[in-house]
Amino acid sequence: MTDKKEILQNKIKEALLGGGPDRIDKQHAKNKLTARERIHFLLDEGSFEEIGMLVTHRANDFGLDKEKYYGDGVVTGYGKINGRKVYVYSQDFTVFGGSLSETHAKKICRIMDLALENGAPVIGLNDSGGARIQEGVVSLGGYADIFYRNTRASGVIPQLSAVMGPCAGGAVYSPAITDFILMVENTSYMFVTGPNVVKTVTHEKVSAEDLGGAAAHAVKSGVTHFTFQNEIACIKGIKHLLSYIPSNCEDQPPRYAYEPSNESRPVLDTIIPDDPGKPYDIRAVISGLSDSNSFFEVHRDFAENIVVGFARIAGRSVGIVANQPAYLAGVLDINSARKGARFVRFCDAFNIPLITFVDVPGFLPGTDQEWNGIISNGAKLLYAFSEATVPKITVITRKAYGGAYDVMNSKHIGADMNYAWPGAEIAVMGPKGAAEIIFKNEIKNAADPEAKLNEKVTEYADKFAHPFRAAAHGFIDEVILPSDTRIKIIHSLEMLENKVVNNPRKKHGNIPL
Repeated sequence: MTDKKEILQNKIKEALLGGGPDRIDKQHAKNKLTARERIHFLLDEGSFEEIGMLVTHRANDFGLDKEKYYGDGVVTGYGKINGRKVYVYSQDFTVFGGSLSETHAKKICRIMDLALENGAPVIGLNDSGGARIQEGVVSLGGYADIFYRNTRASGVIPQLSAVMGPCAGGAVYSPAITDFILMVENTSYMFVTGPNVVKTVTHEKVSAEDLGGAAAHAVKSGVTHFTFQNEIACIKGIKHLLSYIPSNCEDQPPRYAYEPSNESRPVLDTIIPDDPGKPYDIRAVISGLSDSNSFFEVHRDFAENIVVGFARIAGRSVGIVANQPAYLAGVLDINSARKGARFVRFCDAFNIPLITFVDVPGFLPGTDQEWNGIISNGAKLLYAFSEATVPKITVITRKAYGGAYDVMNSKHIGADMNYAWPGAEIAVMGPKGAAEIIFKNEIKNAADPEAKLNEKVTEYADKFAHPFRAAAHGFIDEVILPSDTRIKIIHSLEMLENKVVNNPRKKHGNIPL
């Protein structure tokens, strides 16, 4: 028995070393943590329970029979984050470059199955050179097994992917299906085909960082939701993100203790400029209405004309969707519609109420937008809001023009409570554009066309450029002072907390992808 204990202890020691001290040193030299170090910093102290520590690959070709490591390049198990159960897998780049083999994939699938069966988030810490080519189609099958589980778990449990090293080829599709992707600046990258293949096929010269680094995916593609300067900051980001979301689709979001006080926010009464064409930062409105320092923005650097993220209002987790007048006047375009729709659908899947702030002049015109599908992409945001059954509250802060008024969580597509600030303008278009169309001949034949235009602009504005006509039709529930907005939202969330919607029986809808 003593010999067997010693054998076990030796195997555990070997497993804990991964690819060995030299490769661990190389990992640290790249400013990267090891797979086990990442789990250590992620989970509550002493909570990690490892599964599959002594697994080894079963391949014998190309010399693999002479090189086996316990764990086979991925550390898997479960533990707790701030007392909440999570399942985690962490790829070990010191073992075959973290490449995915048959057994490597089976370990990940086992963790995903357990997470789905037990209703807890699954967190993937990705650091892999891709498929283990020595295993051929077996490794490709392993990827597909993971993708299938990602899809089955989507909308049931939160799935978070932290990319902390290379993630290339087929490996990118698992993070792409998950709910949120986090990347580390300068040490992580994602792409389907690397720089060498790109150069061969298209003759473009591009570095791995420029092609698929954190900055490229945060700003240009929108693939990643968050970027961080280092791995410790990324791990803290995972913990912070989890603090807003429930463990599964049957649970309610975490709710934090809150002591009611004076909920009036007078600063909001002066936040909208007197000049209707002058921008302001919608984040100032969000911060003014949220609990102190609680706003956690998602996709900050992508499609900046719309702002989305999580916040707390009186201790409740909420999802925020807001037009950003400080960027492109808050106009909706392809990227902002995709960004908003994806976030709305996540919040709806996990019972997180939606608060929408509207200041939108319409959709961005132009051939680029039309030829690249603004119609179908804009419809994604419309579909997402219409489909959502969580409590939905809308506040129109200034402009709500044209079809964009309908799309931004209007009463007509299922919003529960719609408020408008006194200076809000709700109309088919701005007063000047409307006057030029409606009174075209009258202006053209006037002795002083400019004076006549100004007169008609004023006439149209008096009739439509305010929230009271919409309120008279019941499209706006109440016109409120900006300083009272937080109070109204708190009361609405309390009123709607037991909301139930019975949708038509169907397998699923057909969102315009």
